[in-house]
Amino acid sequence: MTASHAPLTTPDGRYLVVRGRLWRTANPHLSAQVRARLVAELMEARRAVKAALAAKNAAQLATARGAVNAAKVALGERGPVWWTDGAKDLNRHLVKNTPYAAWFAEHAPTP
Repeated sequence: MTASHAPLTTPDGRYLVVRGRLWRTANPHLSAQVRARLVAELMEARRAVKAALAAKNAAQLATARGAVNAAKVALGERGPVWWTDGAKDLNRHLVKNTPYAAWFAEHAPTP
């Protein structure tokens, strides 16, 4: 993605906004080395999903999808939230239905 087409990030850095929906970002407290390792694991797992789908192998697909989930949990994109202020997790919510609605209305790209 180019910078002009990069997804918006909420002011608190917790979410990306893609097509009007919030997606939790990775934990910014991870070291660069740990993050790079986890991203590599995620990409490997995604390739395994693709291969399992092509092979129509249900057992491999389940294993690969489990690996994708494990990597996303380790990155902080799924599972327990990485912030500590008690704020609710709004992952996958439409931004217009969240406390970020007014911010998004001001910053959303115009079609």
